[in-house]
Amino acid sequence: MTQVVPLRTWIAVMGGSLASFMAVLDVQIVNAALADIRNAVAAGPSDGSWITTSYLVGEIVVIPLTGWLSRVFSTRLYMIANAMLFVTFSLACPQARSLEQMIALRVLQGFTGGVMIPMALTLIITLLPVPRQPTGLALFFITATTAPAIGPSIGGWLTNLWGWQAIFYVTLGPGIVMIAMLWVSLDREPIRLGLLSNGDWWGVLTMALGLGCLQVMLEEGDRLDWLESTMIARLAAIAAVSLALFVWIELRVKEPLINLRLLAQRNFGIGSVAMFLLGVAVYGCVFILPLYLARVRDYNAAQIGHVLLWAALPQLVVLPFLPVLLKKCDPRWLVALGFALFAVSNLMIIALTRDVADAELLLPDVVRAVGQALVLTPLGVLAVDGIAPPDVPSASSLLTIMRNLGGAVGIASLQTYLDRREHLHVERLAETVSIFDENTRYRLELLAQYFTDHGTADHGVAWREAMLAVAHGIQVEASVMAFGDAFYVLGAAMLLGLALTALYRRPTATTGALRGH
Repeated sequence: MTQVVPLRTWIAVMGGSLASFMAVLDVQIVNAALADIRNAVAAGPSDGSWITTSYLVGEIVVIPLTGWLSRVFSTRLYMIANAMLFVTFSLACPQARSLEQMIALRVLQGFTGGVMIPMALTLIITLLPVPRQPTGLALFFITATTAPAIGPSIGGWLTNLWGWQAIFYVTLGPGIVMIAMLWVSLDREPIRLGLLSNGDWWGVLTMALGLGCLQVMLEEGDRLDWLESTMIARLAAIAAVSLALFVWIELRVKEPLINLRLLAQRNFGIGSVAMFLLGVAVYGCVFILPLYLARVRDYNAAQIGHVLLWAALPQLVVLPFLPVLLKKCDPRWLVALGFALFAVSNLMIIALTRDVADAELLLPDVVRAVGQALVLTPLGVLAVDGIAPPDVPSASSLLTIMRNLGGAVGIASLQTYLDRREHLHVERLAETVSIFDENTRYRLELLAQYFTDHGTADHGVAWREAMLAVAHGIQVEASVMAFGDAFYVLGAAMLLGLALTALYRRPTATTGALRGH
């Protein structure tokens, strides 16, 4: 018999998912208006990146703390207080008058928003019976995939209509709704401040230092030329030592901040690696596509947002059917199909040309959207299969960290990879263009004549303009080829995720209950 879930429970799940959606959305929606924000706080082009980095640092540091702090302050108080603070700091960001003030507010905003992501997943696993968890997971993963896709569109639209301040003020409406939903749906629990005295403080310290330095290193590494920068080298060393100490501490203390031994459980360990790969691909695609459309096609934020919508909208159609599919199909097969479609969507556009635009990207975007929708919820079901209730907060935090780190590592790696592949293709293409080659000289003469016919009186100037035009063409062609290479790498990452599917243990009787109702 199907177990009836009270409406109050669904309100809690939806409130948590809405909070998670807002936290994920905040990164992409701000990126769309970064240039305007940078100008408003008098920040240079390089310093402006800290507006995004500071939020991500706050987010990555707080995620491992959520399970412990929710036990200390109770789930209800912890989530509602952080939701209120998230809205408060969002509304305060437009009041910043300097880069330092903006960075401080963004760290606090990330520190409160980061709470919502693992806590939303925790609510689904702890409040919903097993047969209903796929529905909750589908709702949760909508936040993970649609928020990054629609963020640039919403950010560009709000900035064009009402200015960059609107991207922060828009938090107020959904914020009030999510606070109200959590307020009426979560049970009151006792506050256990005594847990603070027995807290894993060395674990907290090493984790915060290690993950914070790692996030800054990944965000700023490409801009500062990685280990050629003293700052990046120091951050890498601190992160490596701190995280190694964190692992050592967590495996020795009686009550660890995060139960890392969960990674030894077969399905959870494989699921965590798969979640990391998904982070690489999901955030990597959201990074590469806008960059290609802006750099090669000269699209504005609104046009880019329109293209990315096709990677989000089909998911809203597929995800509601996943609970039904999970009742009839082994989740491993759905994960395999999802990874396969995601890989195919990237491999469909590895042969990019400068003429590829929104029309040519429509089919790959739809295939990618269906693949993402098919893989995320079944992967969540497999990963948490067999996790004991006391370990759910640790499991939620670890899965969220792996996805976020996958995104950070993926974007940082792709930035460097694009630059190096572009330089390589420029060198190779330049070898085929020689002033002594008859075809090249003929092309240059045609271009010089074109510039002469359009107002350049001096033939020498027209010739130099022709050479610059050829050099620009080589640069653009090399850039397009580099983007194609990057999509090939993302496709390979998804094929690796597909290969991991063979390692999952057959679902237990608990997971099998999904097909028994």
